[in-house]
Amino acid sequence: MSGFWRGWLNVWAAVVVVFGLVLAGGGLDATDGVVEMLYGVMGPSGGFEWTPHLRCATALRGAVTRGGGLTFFAAFGAAHRLGDQAGPVWRMLTAAAVVWFVIDSALSVVTGFWLNAVSNTGLMIGYLVPVLASGVLGRRG
Repeated sequence: MSGFWRGWLNVWAAVVVVFGLVLAGGGLDATDGVVEMLYGVMGPSGGFEWTPHLRCATALRGAVTRGGGLTFFAAFGAAHRLGDQAGPVWRMLTAAAVVWFVIDSALSVVTGFWLNAVSNTGLMIGYLVPVLASGVLGRRG
């Protein structure tokens, strides 16, 4: 994989990590402003109310999202070190991204947060472009 695509994927993973930090901020009244704005823009009309359950779920989702981004950073680094032997790693990473995308997007639409599915599509395209352009999925390993 070229240095350009490696850099692209590192930026992609950094965006995931930062978004996880933003979501984790929803756990506290003092740091929930960005999440409140996102929920207001992406959710059904009528607004929402911060409940202890919503705060906990949002903060935990942030922690999981941040951990996922860091895991992708680590897996990208391992795959790059494996070089031509990394095909199975890239295929597993891609399968993981597709599973996330399908479940998260479907549930977003069903629960009235369809705009989240749109942002998910952008994130998924951002992952797939370098992976498909570089040909790493076709490598043996």
